[in-house]
Amino acid sequence: MDHALVAAPTIVWLGFAIGAVFGAASQRSGFCTMGAVADVVNIGDWTRMRMWALAVAVAILGTGALQTFGVFDPAKTMYTGSRLPWLSHLVGGLAFGIGMTLASGCAGKTLIRIGGGNLKSVVVSVFLAIGASMTLRGLTGVWRVTLLDPVAIQLPHAQTLPAFLAASGLDARSALLVASVAAGGGLLAWALASRDARRAEVLLGGLAVGIAVVAGWYVTGHLGHIGEHPDTLEEVFLATNSGRAESLSFVAPHAYTLELLLLWSDANRKMSFGIASALGVIAGAAAMALATRSFRLESFRDPADLVRHIAGGLLMGFGGVTALGCTLGQGVSGLSTLALGALLTTLAIIIGAAACMKLQYRLMMRAP
Repeated sequence: MDHALVAAPTIVWLGFAIGAVFGAASQRSGFCTMGAVADVVNIGDWTRMRMWALAVAVAILGTGALQTFGVFDPAKTMYTGSRLPWLSHLVGGLAFGIGMTLASGCAGKTLIRIGGGNLKSVVVSVFLAIGASMTLRGLTGVWRVTLLDPVAIQLPHAQTLPAFLAASGLDARSALLVASVAAGGGLLAWALASRDARRAEVLLGGLAVGIAVVAGWYVTGHLGHIGEHPDTLEEVFLATNSGRAESLSFVAPHAYTLELLLLWSDANRKMSFGIASALGVIAGAAAMALATRSFRLESFRDPADLVRHIAGGLLMGFGGVTALGCTLGQGVSGLSTLALGALLTTLAIIIGAAACMKLQYRLMMRAP
């Protein structure tokens, strides 16, 4: 892509727009991965889980289409490398799953709740940002780098499903087609198999979230991609914190937003796609909440509730950075690349959340 055609501010504004669409659609439809797990665990209702599966299916099929047309390369993301830090994915995923249960929602849902007037989520967001910052470059970051990240499997090829199929003898194009259709098509069929999942709000949430993830890959991986910067002669992805192609993910952007606010006078700190998309989620959710007259201020009911939400925010910050993503960053964006690490993280998040919900229920039943 010619660097003169697209400037970094354009990528930032497009990130804000994508986040706003995600926020508005999620606010209207009730899209929430934690809510989906809670519905299954507590009342046996799979409707919101099917909404999440629809989002993943659309993201997989859309991302596969981008690859087929040569406008996006998943090898340029942080998800698909040949090194698989499986312990980080599992520990980080479990911590995030427990954290989002304590905090009444994942990182993305926290932003949506802020837009809807939830003051508890403001507190969660602050502590999530602190936990993420600590795990990127602080105390828990030392523990992560020392104890978790070194435990990894080195694969002979990328950790994606198409790469495994190609290693078995399929040509690369056929491997991508088979993997995308099998995974995306299978999830799509399961998601739409129930009549309840074909309701307007379920379709809105699933389609909007999936398309938003695909749009993120297109914006950062194609529009913002410079194969050879005229000054440095290096490959560049404009306005991304990782220096790679990015899509929706909301843990690290919390940390980068906090750093930007604290170090505003530092010329090296700039608005990025991730920060802008997170702010867009709040704006989109707020607009939808006001339009539907569902905006209302809500706060903590007692000190114990405050402590639970603080702990949840810190655990999400640690877990999301350690696992390289959250329920959106790994559970939709990561899965759209068909990466094994994304699958491990997503399963660990669901297990952690379900276990925490069951424990909370038992403690509630024992309470006088």
